[in-house]
Amino acid sequence: MEQYVIKGGNPLVGEVEIGGAKNAALAILAASIMTDETVLIENMPDVRDTNILLQAMESIGTIVDRIDRHTVKINGSQIHNLVIADDYVKKIRASYYLIGALLGKYKRAEVALPGGCNIGSRPIDQHIKGWEALGSDVKIEHGLIIAKADRLVGNHIYMDVVSVGATINVMMAAVMAEGQTIIENAAKEPHVVDVANFLNSMGANIKGAGTDVIRIRGAQKLHGTEYVIIPDQIEAGTFMFAAAVTKGDVTVKNVIPKHLESISAKLVEIGCEVEESDDAVRVVASKKLTHTKVKTLPYPGFPTDMQPQIAVALAIAQGASMVTESIFENRFKYVDELTKMGADIKVEGNTAFITGVGKYTGANLVAPDLRAGAALVIAALAAEGFSTVEDIKYIERGYEDFHLKLQALGASIERVESDRELQKYKLKIG
Repeated sequence: MEQYVIKGGNPLVGEVEIGGAKNAALAILAASIMTDETVLIENMPDVRDTNILLQAMESIGTIVDRIDRHTVKINGSQIHNLVIADDYVKKIRASYYLIGALLGKYKRAEVALPGGCNIGSRPIDQHIKGWEALGSDVKIEHGLIIAKADRLVGNHIYMDVVSVGATINVMMAAVMAEGQTIIENAAKEPHVVDVANFLNSMGANIKGAGTDVIRIRGAQKLHGTEYVIIPDQIEAGTFMFAAAVTKGDVTVKNVIPKHLESISAKLVEIGCEVEESDDAVRVVASKKLTHTKVKTLPYPGFPTDMQPQIAVALAIAQGASMVTESIFENRFKYVDELTKMGADIKVEGNTAFITGVGKYTGANLVAPDLRAGAALVIAALAAEGFSTVEDIKYIERGYEDFHLKLQALGASIERVESDRELQKYKLKIG
């Protein structure tokens, strides 16, 4: 059984290179099939989610040419099947982007209902509302979302809630609809902007991405392009908090500091030093961490995907803190695991009340989802003694070479596949 074994107590020191943004990559890979010409995508993270999506795309006839680990050529001219099989989709949520892409290009798509991390209900009603507004008939039958349209026509669409997935999915369908589409109350996240920039580089006409009103003028066809995916804001934030929790000094390279402002601000507030340069952020944690309040919000607010990481920091900070989750309702499943390590956290509704304790102690942990799994690894790096983290398949969905990057910063962490390997590592480390 694949797991991480970790001996805590080493401050993380050094430099770490951040990969391409998983959440941007998934939508961009899906959108790349919207032209019959070849598309070259660089800085693609080599993680489980992107690899599964590429398999799903190949299953319908997309030609995928992996040039190297982070570069892929995609050609969607041979697509012969508009039905995406169950197996791939159950594993990742972002497979629903293939609906927007196929609907835009072929006016038809059938995709199994999406899977992914179980962090609460993530309804796709806003996606469906957007597609229907563009003239598509959408129904759910036998576990499939079936979208069909004779033609797509631009429309004025108001999103009832700010949804990154729905904003991207409706934007993709709208770029090949007739006339103008206006999406109001659109999500402003960096990966929404990245997908819009990618589509524009293929000949789409999207204005206003990064604001809450996106205007799209439909194009008849899109062309090939070469595109570099933005750095991953959440991977960067995770290493920034790893520095804070382990009392380290880490320079996070290949980032866009503007995307990290809400994370940097909270780190400064709890007692870290944060230095920004053009494409790097250095986090130094030389003082005892202190308490704060944080509430997750859509961008540019504090990201929901960073909520478990800040909770791990606050649970060993001085004083009482509050973490309020306003995006997903099931995002505190890691609290029981942190309690095994000595944390004092009470969850009431969507708020965690945290009383800081002096330290964590090692424990056997289970990753409940992607971001919480990474946060538990950070806690284990700061804990006294050995910890194990199971179900690391969740972590590998979104972090490339996570344990190797941590090792390079001085962490005692190993990925093991059996009890024998686990014991061997413990003896080696002592």
